Amino acid sequence: MKEAVKVSINKESFFFMPFKSKLKSNITVIVEKDNALEFGKVEEPSIMVDEKIELNRIIRISSKRDYQNYIQNQKDAKEALKVAKELVNKLGLNMYIIDATYNFERSKLFFRFLADNRVDFRDLAKELASIYRTRIELRQIGIRDKAKEVGGIGMCGRCLCCTKFLNDFDSVSISMAKNQNIALNPSKINGLCGRLLCCLKYEDENYKECKKCLPKVGSVIETEMGKGTVKEVDILNKKYKVETKENGIIEMEV
Repeated sequence: MKEAVKVSINKESFFFMPFKSKLKSNITVIVEKDNALEFGKVEEPSIMVDEKIELNRIIRISSKRDYQNYIQNQKDAKEALKVAKELVNKLGLNMYIIDATYNFERSKLFFRFLADNRVDFRDLAKELASIYRTRIELRQIGIRDKAKEVGGIGMCGRCLCCTKFLNDFDSVSISMAKNQNIALNPSKINGLCGRLLCCLKYEDENYKECKKCLPKVGSVIETEMGKGTVKEVDILNKKYKVETKENGIIEMEV
């Protein structure tokens, strides 16, 4: 493990080398990322990360002038977003542009968009480049990324995990809901984004481990009170119910 500084840039978190002087949370800094300068805010001034994580440099604590430039970049990016949306309609592209951002030194104008399928946006990129005279980058994102940005309250009554702490989206499968004996009702297993709940993955390994010593529902097993069919399984409590001909339904415990 090694020490790092956690910095938020355009609502995403990244790790940087410790700065020469001690930083405080919420202080704004100019950092180096992808061979360009970015404006960011310190989330955690000292955090331990894996040795394998590559760390970029924090250049300096931002000045009043840096902050003014950052605000101007945001205003100009909003105008660029309007222009881009007009061009999308003009070119008849099946895509929805969510936002636009300049990097701090304005060497790149970055757009994120939603689309059901792959989109050939080369003509759009050319027109935007001719207008803004800078490098244009367009990235297609998923509906989960949009939910992360918008935020909201999940069915658990807490803020969405993706908004609070998830930086990467792991794959979630329907088998995880089956492992946990959750009813396969979209309203129960889908999040606000319409995709499977990220939290289904959190306890999946524990459920798999607990199920190893339990019979499957529908299987026929031999008990002390006769042969019967497994009707119900309580995974966490390691209990199950068996229907027998002689004694009806009996509850068994591992």
